[in-house]
Amino acid sequence: MYGYGAQPGYGPPPSGMYGAPMPAPGMRGNGPPTSYHMMSGPTGPPAYQGQVHANPQGGVMNGNMRYEYSSMTGKRKALLIGINYAGTSSALRGCWNDVHNMARFIQHQGGYHPDDMVILTDEPTHNMRSLPTRENICQAMHWLVSGAQPGDALFFHYSGHGGQERAVEADEEDGYNETILPLDYQMSGQMPDDELHARLVRPLPVGCRLTALFDSCHSGTALDLPYVYATSGNIKETNISMNVGKGLLGAAMEYARGDVVGMVSGLFNTVKSATTNRNAAEYTRQTRSSGADVVMLSGCKDSQTSADAMEAGRATGAMSWAFISVLSQWPQLSYVQLLNATRDLLAAKYSQKPQLSASHPIDMNLLFVI
Repeated sequence: MYGYGAQPGYGPPPSGMYGAPMPAPGMRGNGPPTSYHMMSGPTGPPAYQGQVHANPQGGVMNGNMRYEYSSMTGKRKALLIGINYAGTSSALRGCWNDVHNMARFIQHQGGYHPDDMVILTDEPTHNMRSLPTRENICQAMHWLVSGAQPGDALFFHYSGHGGQERAVEADEEDGYNETILPLDYQMSGQMPDDELHARLVRPLPVGCRLTALFDSCHSGTALDLPYVYATSGNIKETNISMNVGKGLLGAAMEYARGDVVGMVSGLFNTVKSATTNRNAAEYTRQTRSSGADVVMLSGCKDSQTSADAMEAGRATGAMSWAFISVLSQWPQLSYVQLLNATRDLLAAKYSQKPQLSASHPIDMNLLFVI
């Protein structure tokens, strides 16, 4: 089989070819912000600075499934995919830069070695094996997770187009699967979140870490992880209460107008929607939880797009840029600090809201490590 790692073109680019994104103006200082009120309402969540710790404890979820945080003392492997779709009507500009910037960043910040990285891009200098076709992506994903052991640290980065397809399963609250688009997606199809979960999450043993970053549109739940976290550090529940409240308000307005039929129809649809959302959330918890230590950061909500941007004069994905910028400025952040800091940085110029999700409940005050 074609060997991965230690290949020409893999690992960091020559010095100066792809500069690491520079922190945005206003991001300078001696430490992370002590609170995040800009994106979290007038008062904001508690100040998290000083509460960061590195003493993870595992536990049990869904009745009897054991999970463990990874010690991250084993081997390290990384797969980075950047697709510009060059020469097409849907071409992007920053995805090649993103993966090369990320490769250098995780070497310096996370101790990943070039020999243990695979980079797939549609750059003209890459050979056929290095093109991000569906077949090559699937084989590279298999390489990433094969032989994984407790204590290992794996890293996955995707920068490219994302999409949505109508779901036939019962695990999607919005009725759609979130997808990524391989280079040859028009012939081989999109890769839905169910498939990504099956290839990247399901094979991992308890105590193995996978850190995934998706810089693509509609990527909020791209790995179908069941525990999605809010900027407060709490697990997000489904939007049942909010949706029911809106539905009841609408029914009351119909009643006030004398439209009894409209009121009854509105109440029926509200209950149906709430039940569907609750069932989807429960189905996801039961079928997508994992004892492996999987954490995903995404560039936006499922309903949003992620920007292909220009920062410091260089083409880049907005989320890849924000992730590297924040952790370059403040390497010792907790999960909740990282989520808030990336949101705050992007909020100055972009409408997208990064998401953080996990395969098991996590302590959001833990130190984020890759």
